[in-house]
Amino acid sequence: MPEPALDPDTLRRFAAGDESAFSEVYRRYARPMFTVALQIVGRPELAADAVQQAFVQAWRASPTYAAESDIAPWLFTITRRAAIDVWRKERRHAVVDPSEALADPATDGPSLERSWEVWQIRKALDELPVEEREVVRLAYVDGLTHGETADRLGIPIGTVKSRKYRAYRRLSELLAHLASYNNERGR
Repeated sequence: MPEPALDPDTLRRFAAGDESAFSEVYRRYARPMFTVALQIVGRPELAADAVQQAFVQAWRASPTYAAESDIAPWLFTITRRAAIDVWRKERRHAVVDPSEALADPATDGPSLERSWEVWQIRKALDELPVEEREVVRLAYVDGLTHGETADRLGIPIGTVKSRKYRAYRRLSELLAHLASYNNERGR
């Protein structure tokens, strides 16, 4: 079950520098922020460093946060910038073959918009019942066939198919806002 959005009081307390509100923000957003950072830096240990830096920056900048607005885009922007900084620092210290062209995540990395979409999809997946989420994970993350999924879970193939169908139907409903958003943008 996904974490509920933070209530306005928690966001006001965060903006006022309340440590318990900061802890709630951390608990709620550390994982999605890690996903954003990992997309940019590509290595879990660097992503963890970027998230840590992002939270330090967010804590220092908390008085500038507008408590009436959604905190996620604000945090993801800070995370993206921290991840780019970590990536650049790592690249400076790495031994690089000059014949290899390096992409700059500031220009070539995933956009904040793309990171937000990934976060929305992960949030929707978290809302699926455990049985359906497991079938989707085995099929798309692990790349298993219906038969392999059935064997792994010890259930009939028909059950795998029906769970997968229900999961797609739920995901379609949960992510309908992304489809309409992308249609508006002509994607």
